[in-house]
Amino acid sequence: MADAAKHLPHYTYDDYIQWEGRWELIHGIPHAMSPAPSLRHQYVSANIAAALHAALKECSPCRALLPVDWKIRDDLVVQPDNLVVCTDLNGAYLTEPPAIIFEILSPSTAFKDRNTKFTLYEGQGVAYYCLVDTDKNRVEIYVLRDGVYHKLAEATTETVEFQLDACSFAFDFSAIWS
Repeated sequence: MADAAKHLPHYTYDDYIQWEGRWELIHGIPHAMSPAPSLRHQYVSANIAAALHAALKECSPCRALLPVDWKIRDDLVVQPDNLVVCTDLNGAYLTEPPAIIFEILSPSTAFKDRNTKFTLYEGQGVAYYCLVDTDKNRVEIYVLRDGVYHKLAEATTETVEFQLDACSFAFDFSAIWS
């Protein structure tokens, strides 16, 4: 397998920006972000964005964003579903780790979100990683401690406190389902 891998193309950000449609680039390997997210996925994502925006009103350094390129390296570009950034935003993409990432699971992305991205975000120092299961109306929330993710909570309708360097806020998970 290792011999076969060295014969595969290894793409970079310069290649990535030429592609049509939505893609992620993970260790030089393109991952199509299609088909488009389901209506339920988009509805929950919009509710997460609105709830984050409201929760962060008093936290001026932090902002809620919808999918945006996070260029980690030249061959590593991801687009989290929802994120909180507490750094200055300049340029066409993020270069610093977000403080919080929400990934909404779908049949085509669940394995990547639970494994590849889990390890990636952990290694990049993302303080909180939230895996949103719209089929079960449940969110697994992981917090980074000593460079390792630990499960903080499983939330359905609970309110969870997020402690960021810039501020803290309570997030009411019941608001994202209805």
